[in-house]
Amino acid sequence: MTERQKLILFAIVEQYAEVASPVGSNLLAKLFGVSSATIRADMVELEHLEFIMQPHTSAGRIPTDKGYRFYVNNITSGEETASDRRGERALSARVQVGGLPERTIRNAVDTLVELTHNLGIATIGPQLYMSGLSNLFGQPEFIHSTQVRQVAGLLDNLEPWLQEAAPNEPLSVYIGQENPIGRSAGCTLIISRFRSPYSDHSYIGILGPTRQSYKGVMQLVRHAGEALEEVLYD
Repeated sequence: MTERQKLILFAIVEQYAEVASPVGSNLLAKLFGVSSATIRADMVELEHLEFIMQPHTSAGRIPTDKGYRFYVNNITSGEETASDRRGERALSARVQVGGLPERTIRNAVDTLVELTHNLGIATIGPQLYMSGLSNLFGQPEFIHSTQVRQVAGLLDNLEPWLQEAAPNEPLSVYIGQENPIGRSAGCTLIISRFRSPYSDHSYIGILGPTRQSYKGVMQLVRHAGEALEEVLYD
């Protein structure tokens, strides 16, 4: 993969997250200052490498799970935007005024829902708290009943899996087929592990479509875990 092809892949991931429709060569040609033919040739190579796909004839391209994984593995933290900082401040403020541990965790989840427009989740003892189902099922990816059932099956099995598997990374990202449950649901699970009065393996995070603004959402989920651990455990 050339450096330009890598940047094109990153642009497709980020543009698709914003517009929820396939990204065409004309838009990318303007972004990169090259011809549409050059972009199309690079797209063919990215498709050959299975980083992007063409969902319809004559349509633009969208990322594959493999493309998203490459993006997540290669994005750098970089400088935070004003929006990122506002989100982190909002999370910290809601956590600080939570009071009881259960209320504090719920506040953090509800704030993640507001900031990311995904489904928010957290473990509170043996229970899984969820908020934002309307956000999840309001996404264009989940308009078909078959897809909704697959997502519902994932949600039904998420709490037992978290308790059994106990992922040990501070931040874990499971994209599409990588999900240990609900592999066909077309979802991304981003979770942060934190210590709480309930468990050293408590979790907070989001569940949404694979089409995500990964950099910002990952930063927010990581910050939520850190803020909760600081308030509840230290």
